[in-house]
Amino acid sequence: MQALTTKKQLKKQDFYGQYIINRSYFPGRQANWQYDSFRFEIKKNDSLYFYVLQRGKIAQTYKGAISTLKPYSSHRLVVQMNQPTHHVMESNPTIYRDAWGFYLVFNSPRFGNMFFIKGSWEAREI
Repeated sequence: MQALTTKKQLKKQDFYGQYIINRSYFPGRQANWQYDSFRFEIKKNDSLYFYVLQRGKIAQTYKGAISTLKPYSSHRLVVQMNQPTHHVMESNPTIYRDAWGFYLVFNSPRFGNMFFIKGSWEAREI
């Protein structure tokens, strides 16, 4: 029973991959707009690419790097973006874990909390 309630212990390699807005947490127009407008990826060389999209195409790319800290049993993500950067990436994310995975929440000064999950971006049918 404890295996179902024990939170996933994250390692640095768990953060590698593509991230998209999770539209299921707060579905609606705002989540759809965020999904259509932003995504990012963390590569195995610890580089981070944050993409601003327009009409399904990358309009702007912000670059940075990641590292991790391990103050407890699970690694924490540290984001270091090249300047100037996009306001979504101005601070480190809060990481929420459960037994099966995790998601990242970036606090944007303009948009509030933005919920990112691992996944491949696909254009929505409008």
